[in-house]
Amino acid sequence: MKLKRDNLWIWGQHPGCHHAGGYKLPGENRMDSAEGARYLGIPNCCRVVMQDKPAPPFDAESEKLKGFKQVVWSSVGAGSTTRHRTNQSDLEEVLRQAGKYDNVTGAVLDDFFPSAEDFETNTGDRARHTIDSIRSMRDRLHGFPGRKLDLWLVWYDYQLDFNVEDYVDLCDVITFWTWEGSQLSKLDENIEKFVRKTPGKRRLAGCYMWNYGETKPLSNEQMQNQLDRYQYWIEKGDLEGIVFCSNCIADIGLEAVELTRQWISKIPE
Repeated sequence: MKLKRDNLWIWGQHPGCHHAGGYKLPGENRMDSAEGARYLGIPNCCRVVMQDKPAPPFDAESEKLKGFKQVVWSSVGAGSTTRHRTNQSDLEEVLRQAGKYDNVTGAVLDDFFPSAEDFETNTGDRARHTIDSIRSMRDRLHGFPGRKLDLWLVWYDYQLDFNVEDYVDLCDVITFWTWEGSQLSKLDENIEKFVRKTPGKRRLAGCYMWNYGETKPLSNEQMQNQLDRYQYWIEKGDLEGIVFCSNCIADIGLEAVELTRQWISKIPE
């Protein structure tokens, strides 16, 4: 299938929260999710809580995004979100937003599985929620009055061999992310594995514009290769779209962001 703008999403988070994460980012971030998406030319948004921001109610943020084609709110936000531990979530608020805004089409589980170190040493749980908690969340989303809402999941490259198939099976949309830029050399190999492990699922590529895992910029070559390979897999029919991370670095002068912006500008509406 041909790549179109409708296949593109922004990973929207609170301005400045990435600078507070120890990733050695330059400059200062002021763009919010809506501003970052419009700057890049992206019509859809995954609006994800990070560092407990925003706290419910989400109405003010949803108002900013009401002109977007689709919005998916996090029911489980980034790992720094303390209120989403021990089976707690923002599901009730996401459902309330879906009742007010027709463009809300689902909920996403961010940073849901542990680090490789914690998983291998059994120092943590397999996931941030129990399987029963996620099954209940899925059922409530699917049973939403008037329209089915989808359950999305973040799955990192280093987690592909984790024993988490039961969680993956409960989700409708799986987003695949490469955490360390040095691992982008294995992108095709890992996408092939990702596709094999997610039969029948909607799949999107998560696309970083900064090397968060190694706290440094992505080279132009790395950035361009990501974009080219994701387009290849979309046109092959194995990926549905791309989620770009994020507004939190869209306005800090990164070459990778400008390269991405120019690349998006050539994609038909």
